[in-house]
Amino acid sequence: MENTLALTCDLIRRQSVTPEDDGCQALMMQRLSALGFSCVELPFGAVKNFWASRGDQGPIVVFAGHTDVVPPGPIDQWSSPPFEPTVTSGMLIGRGSADMKGSLAAMIIACESFIASNPEHSGRIGFLITSDEEGPAVDGTVKVLDYLREQGERIDWCVVGEPSSSATLGDTIKNGRRGSLGATLTARGVQGHIAYPHLADNPIHRLLPALHALTSEQWDQGNTFFPPTSLQVSNISGGTGATNVIPGEVEVLFNFRFSTEVTEQQLRERTEAILNRFDLAYSIDWQLSGQPFLTDRGALVEAAVASVEEVSGETPELSTAGGTSDGRFIAPFGAEVVELGPVNASIHKINEEVRAEDLPRLAEMYRGILERLLLPSSR
Repeated sequence: MENTLALTCDLIRRQSVTPEDDGCQALMMQRLSALGFSCVELPFGAVKNFWASRGDQGPIVVFAGHTDVVPPGPIDQWSSPPFEPTVTSGMLIGRGSADMKGSLAAMIIACESFIASNPEHSGRIGFLITSDEEGPAVDGTVKVLDYLREQGERIDWCVVGEPSSSATLGDTIKNGRRGSLGATLTARGVQGHIAYPHLADNPIHRLLPALHALTSEQWDQGNTFFPPTSLQVSNISGGTGATNVIPGEVEVLFNFRFSTEVTEQQLRERTEAILNRFDLAYSIDWQLSGQPFLTDRGALVEAAVASVEEVSGETPELSTAGGTSDGRFIAPFGAEVVELGPVNASIHKINEEVRAEDLPRLAEMYRGILERLLLPSSR
């Protein structure tokens, strides 16, 4: 597993700011082809994707991830160039080191090690890789899954390499995610001079009590696996910029992160029912980013937990907290899904970093999952 760091560095050097791939996938496919994987490039629009599989029959374990990264931000604030991987005090610094080129490298190395020892393993191994996870997520995993449906392909178990860990490698495995439902709410009034309010109608004033009602609402109580549903306002914009003009319109952006205790349709209906209680002229545009999903204890969760315990000596927490991932698209495909990856404290930040020693240990965890699912008699 000592090659995991070197491969991670090779991937970081490729400046794959979303939706660019910059050769990351070509490098991965080269390594996979050498292992006997059949690789299919699946470009859609400006997005590069690929599907790779090894084996002819039996259940399939799929590694899923993305080669794209977020922009580095101000270069002069980095301690070293963001696309020149640097190891300092045991930490590998570079954009994508934690999210998620370290995981991609660990997946490749885990497969190389597993196949070298078990060339005639039972079942199948797959890779679903996109360069559109950090972007709109329209031409990436979703389109690859459409292709797989057309091919009559299925996914039994899927390991997503998102950085799931909180403080130490493997302390947390994500076995589900909350749903994400966004809204753009536009309230309309009548623009006018601020000195003549009787000749205008201020939509901000009308909207405030409605917003208070929305943000005070108890949407559900959550459950054993999910915290209560949360509504958060992210942006409010209105006005002309002048201090003496009553605006004619105000726009509010808000988002639900919701549990399995409430549906998308129920959230929409309850929100609009609350808004309708107020004397408000409004329109609302809804955007569903993903439904909540949960993988309960079963073959994949048990394999992931046991593999982490074997490498780290600690029992991981199962969690559904955090943002969304492409797991939200893969779970409805009928797959058991977990997310297991590095510590996420620095993702999307200046000086993104990962413990260098964690990378080969992550590869060992991934190999352990392969062994437990594809060589059950050996465990």
